[in-house]
Amino acid sequence: MPQRRALVLGGTGMLAGCVQTLTEEGWQVVSPSRRRPPDTHGAIWVQADWSQPDELAERAHIALGGLADLLVAWVHGSFRVPVLRSVSPLLTEDCPVVEVHGSASANPVQGCPEPVLSGHPTQQVVLGFLRNAGRTRWLTHRETSAGVLSAVRRALEGRQHAVHQVGEFRPWTALH
Repeated sequence: MPQRRALVLGGTGMLAGCVQTLTEEGWQVVSPSRRRPPDTHGAIWVQADWSQPDELAERAHIALGGLADLLVAWVHGSFRVPVLRSVSPLLTEDCPVVEVHGSASANPVQGCPEPVLSGHPTQQVVLGFLRNAGRTRWLTHRETSAGVLSAVRRALEGRQHAVHQVGEFRPWTALH
């Protein structure tokens, strides 16, 4: 069986644990970012910048050596749409996509932004906060990766689109 390929955008920071798990499971993982992480966890690092989405896609294409069987993308703000559209030709026809969003990108009333690559089965993850002893805190890298990996598993199983909330919505959000 040929090695499965994954493209993980935003995989050098809080998603490093996700990258590590995928490589341990035998995936060839390509992870573009501006700076080389101290530990690539067996992934192929590609120097790239979200502000240059076509160049990012070209470098990722060369590193992948074929089409990706999985896309995990944590791309922020105004870069999200152009970057995901630029990498879309690098994906197999039925490639599952996992879009990761910070809590500011979604809320309980308006929900998540629409998936960028609507032609691909998509799982969305919204990262929030955790409450502990009357205080809130950011998710740890381990908690973030575990939540994203749960969505990756659902995506690979072919499950229907879903939004996965990891933690709670930002604590200062008031619903009216």
